[in-house]
Amino acid sequence: MGILGGTSVPGLLGMDSAMGQDTVASSLAGAIGTTQVTAEERRAMIDRAVSFLKQSQAQDGSFSSQGGPGVTGLVVAALLSVEVPDDHPVVSQGLKYLLATKREDGGLYAPGSRHANYETCLAMMALQRANGDGKFGGIIEGAQKFVVSAQWDETEGQKPEDPGFGGAGYGSKSRPDLSNTAFFIDALRSTGVPENDPAIARALAFVSRCQNLESPANNTPFAGLINDGGFYYTPANGGDSMAGKEDATGGLRSYASMTYAGLKSMIYAGVDKSDYRVKAAQKYLARNYSVNSNPGMGAAGLYYYLHTMAKAMSLLDDPIFVSDQGKHDWKQDILGQLKTTQKENGSWTNPEARWMEGDPNLVTGYALLTLSLVK
Repeated sequence: MGILGGTSVPGLLGMDSAMGQDTVASSLAGAIGTTQVTAEERRAMIDRAVSFLKQSQAQDGSFSSQGGPGVTGLVVAALLSVEVPDDHPVVSQGLKYLLATKREDGGLYAPGSRHANYETCLAMMALQRANGDGKFGGIIEGAQKFVVSAQWDETEGQKPEDPGFGGAGYGSKSRPDLSNTAFFIDALRSTGVPENDPAIARALAFVSRCQNLESPANNTPFAGLINDGGFYYTPANGGDSMAGKEDATGGLRSYASMTYAGLKSMIYAGVDKSDYRVKAAQKYLARNYSVNSNPGMGAAGLYYYLHTMAKAMSLLDDPIFVSDQGKHDWKQDILGQLKTTQKENGSWTNPEARWMEGDPNLVTGYALLTLSLVK
């Protein structure tokens, strides 16, 4: 694509951020020097969460299966990420349930599902974590082919210059969005697809168009309207941001969970950390640092946000994050937030139940995935 190096675009990184009302001038709870969460306390959080999930698993091995197998895939991946062995009953039964969702087209999803891509991506990540002896190799390969076939490209009637090109949605006929595209990239990369694979390159084109950044990588009409370096949900079908539109410009507002999703996706796709897109995203996040809200969205999607934040920060590989408010030990910030919000039964849940975060199985899965990264 010709734009993956350390290119800089003058004048783009000094723009004021369009910050939501929940922006975190007050969110300095994790500034360096605050109380530390010990390794023993972190382990105790994990053990209580695993105990909760053992009790909440259905007899068929699933978690919250009324919404399809997606939550099960995420929970099983989360359990494996905190070193619960794959022969542990809660994991082995979960894997058995996921394997039963395999379809002739290679996907792993519920019959008639409208979320086949999403469900398959989560199942892939679970199976890969349990694939030390290669026993799931063929199933994973089939799932890779399935999700790539559902990507929005020429086979979906998209041209490379179209806003939706390269993205992934919940299913092959569902509008592509950054959240599903981030899961798509994560699933492919975690199962061995290289960063220079054509499917990853196509996905990067879509990710770059989700950024509020006027640049050679973004040909959408929204690129320069806000120009704060953050990311939003989708530029497809006329564009949409869960944070709404900016009244003054008509631009799509950035929010932090999508900005971390965009940041980690770019790095997974081989974009150098010195690239102007990465630097612009970091500048947005420096203005919007928080562990107790999802800046731009308030409490909505908090645990998805924490997981995505931890993953992106881990890829940046710096133990200290410098925000506009100061320096932060981001791992300790997140650990403190999770310690404070874990319930007595070992679960987590979000009182703001949007995006299924009222489901303790899903949210506890997010929390465990986060805990696997903050040690």
